Amino acid sequence: MGRMTDDQPARWTEATVYPDMWADPEVDPRNRDGASPVEGELATLQDFLADYRLTLRMKCEGLDAEQLARRSVPPSTMSLLGLVRHLAEVERDWSNWITDGEPLPKLYGAKDADFHGAVPEQAVVDAAFADLEREQAATDAALARHPDLGARLGKDAIAVRELMVHRIDEYARHSGHADLLRECVDGRVGQ
Repeated sequence: MGRMTDDQPARWTEATVYPDMWADPEVDPRNRDGASPVEGELATLQDFLADYRLTLRMKCEGLDAEQLARRSVPPSTMSLLGLVRHLAEVERDWSNWITDGEPLPKLYGAKDADFHGAVPEQAVVDAAFADLEREQAATDAALARHPDLGARLGKDAIAVRELMVHRIDEYARHSGHADLLRECVDGRVGQ
C-alpha cells in the first residue's frame, strides 16, 4: 500500500461558485431545511449529527477500496476506511454506555483493530459501511427512547445531552481528518 505522500494529486473541487467548497450550495445535500432553534435543542443536536455523518460519507464517495484504505503518513494508521470502521466501533461503545445490561463485544477486536483491519478489499469496505449504518441505527434507537436531554442513562449515569454532544464532537473531528485524507488521495478539497 503506497503512502499518501508518494503522489501529489492536483487540488480540485466540483464546486463552481466557491472554489474552496466540496459542492456548490444548491446541490450540497447538507444544505436543506434543518432544525431551527424553535424546534428545540434535541432537534438541533440531531440535525448537526446528521450533517457530520453525511459529511463523512461524502468524503468517501467515488473512491475504490484501495483509495479508501490508503493510509496517511507513517506512523499513522489512519485512512478513510479506518475512520468508517472506527466510528462504527465508537457507535457500539456509545450504545454500551447507555445500557444497564452486558456490553456488546467490540466489532473488530483488539485496540486499534478498526484502523489496522482497514485493508483494501471491497468486502471489508462493504462490511464497514454496513457496520456503521447498523450501529448508528442501534444508538439512535436506544436514544430515541430518552427524549429528555437531562436523563441519565447506564451504569455511569451519562446524560443524554452529554452523549449527543460527544457524538457530534467525534464526527466533526473525524470529518476534519477525512478532509485531509481525501485531499491526499485524489486532491479533492472542500469545507
